[in-house]
Amino acid sequence: MTSPTPVSDVTVEAPDLAALAATERDLRARLAVTRDPADRARLKDEIVALFRAVESAEREVASLKDAVKALASQWRTGDAAPSGGMARAGQSARVDHLGASTFVEKGWSRIALGDGAAAEQALLKALALAPGDSEAEAMLGWALLLQGRDDEALLRFHHVLLRDPQHALARAHVGFICLRRKSYGEAIEHLSRAIRVDNDAKASLYAHLYLGLVYFDREMFDDAKLFFRKALALGPNLLQAWYELGRAHWFAHEREAARTAWREGAAANTFNPWGKRCAEQLAAVDRGEGPPREV
Repeated sequence: MTSPTPVSDVTVEAPDLAALAATERDLRARLAVTRDPADRARLKDEIVALFRAVESAEREVASLKDAVKALASQWRTGDAAPSGGMARAGQSARVDHLGASTFVEKGWSRIALGDGAAAEQALLKALALAPGDSEAEAMLGWALLLQGRDDEALLRFHHVLLRDPQHALARAHVGFICLRRKSYGEAIEHLSRAIRVDNDAKASLYAHLYLGLVYFDREMFDDAKLFFRKALALGPNLLQAWYELGRAHWFAHEREAARTAWREGAAANTFNPWGKRCAEQLAAVDRGEGPPREV
């Protein structure tokens, strides 16, 4: 990694793209000559690790780009600190939203990988820089959900909704908690409201996925399939929807359609945790093992 570059009050590491490219070339050369199954298995692990490193670098570069844009805007408005490094009165207590956004992005990247604990640490840092930031706190609630800490997550979502009743991401995840607690009516109410608000694409995407899970849990498989397909239309990279669509087809006794859904999810990205799960489920049903009723 290259030397850290300070942005606002936070240190942001610029990814070493040359090193990543060199690793890719090395893996490509080794893959071309190896035939040993053990070597190929090791190569797979290294390719997965490289893929995740590149994804992380991509997000960090995007965050840094936004930070530089904000810095340029600050310069244009003359909102820079006075010469000599002396801060204006009260500036030391300012909220560092710019720095917080870096940690929010890191939190989301960890959530996308299913790593709730790492996401929690990044999002706590975001909230330390920007106390009361609704996006960071809603994402923190999501990270807690991934760790099964539903009560703590619900408290975070309630804090957000007290400040902003229209916060769709917090609303969608309150609906998800209601689903986990088998409170289907409340779940549908919260999730439908998150979709109606329509002010956050990520919230709308997951609200459709969670509504599919509500109807799946109630064995209303046609409705479940409808919402999983809507989720895929909104976010083709949401591979969990392919997995869940496959389960809905399977329990509706549409076995070939289930295999097709899992095949689509596996083909989309085998490095994604849900793409991998689709591939594993496809192999399992080919061995005569059905999918789990509960996930």
